[in-house]
Amino acid sequence: MLNTMLTYPLMFGTWEIVLIVLVIVLLFGGKKIPELMKGVGKGVKSFKEGMNEVEKEIKDVDATVDNKKEEK
Repeated sequence: MLNTMLTYPLMFGTWEIVLIVLVIVLLFGGKKIPELMKGVGKGVKSFKEGMNEVEKEIKDVDATVDNKKEEK
């Protein structure tokens, strides 16, 4: 059981998700949730763009290193 918990620490069941949604609705109210989700979406988009930029830089560095090795 402990090994399973360590392997899958963020798995939620149906009731846990329902409880989390209810708590969010109680805290923020129904009118604020769309604004909250919009902010979360922008944050995720920004994070993905940053990750893509880092991957591109890594590929560029790898290509440069490979070219220098071929020249020798």
